[in-house]
Amino acid sequence: MNATVPHTGVRPVVLREPSPAGFLLLAATVDRRPPFLPNSRRKRALLAGIAEDVRRLTESDQTTEVNLFDAVLVAPGMGHRLLRRRSGSVQPAHFDVVLLIQTADPASALSLRSDPVYRCVRDRLEQSSSRIYEVAARNSARIADVDHARDSVFLFNFFYADDTARLMSVWEYSAGWFVQKTHLPDSTVLEPLAGEPVEYGIVNHASWPGFRTFLPHLLLRPSFRRFVLANFEANNVAAQPILYRRQL
Repeated sequence: MNATVPHTGVRPVVLREPSPAGFLLLAATVDRRPPFLPNSRRKRALLAGIAEDVRRLTESDQTTEVNLFDAVLVAPGMGHRLLRRRSGSVQPAHFDVVLLIQTADPASALSLRSDPVYRCVRDRLEQSSSRIYEVAARNSARIADVDHARDSVFLFNFFYADDTARLMSVWEYSAGWFVQKTHLPDSTVLEPLAGEPVEYGIVNHASWPGFRTFLPHLLLRPSFRRFVLANFEANNVAAQPILYRRQL
């Protein structure tokens, strides 16, 4: 890292080769209420209304995996002052619904935008949301592929940094801390393809078996703030982690 807050014993995470898959991520802000509160009637109707089209997307020849997520908690993050300073170009991530589609390769993720079923889902989300964020991405780093077959707690962490190259180095160290302290089993980094929106330099997707696996460490371990959050701040990185349950 170019600017570091040292911590004995924390090393960059050991990574596998990036996946050749492509990804199309569609995130939406539907409810303004905190995600730990029950969904509004309007949001429940939206999720029920798009469910069949999401299932149809899983049957498409263009997709290899389709998952719909509903937010349950905003985890401790960093970078609120940085985001306020960049408010003209970067908006905070308050996404309580995320649709993540995996394709065979990045080119297929781009072409999926023209699929009628996908367009229908996108239109319904846009009509019911105050904001949507759509990006086609590739996997630029991974600990392991995220296992969506389990009833896990899923993370989408929307990262902004003035220096994207520095951002990846900071992420590798923070991921090393999470593997060491919370036994993080999997994580994939989604990086926007060329020409895609770069409001968030990367989106990190990961999972844990349950809240007890990791949440106490974020609240009680001093090294989370002294090392992880301090390194985000030292490197002008805004981390916006949101935790979800899989809906479909």
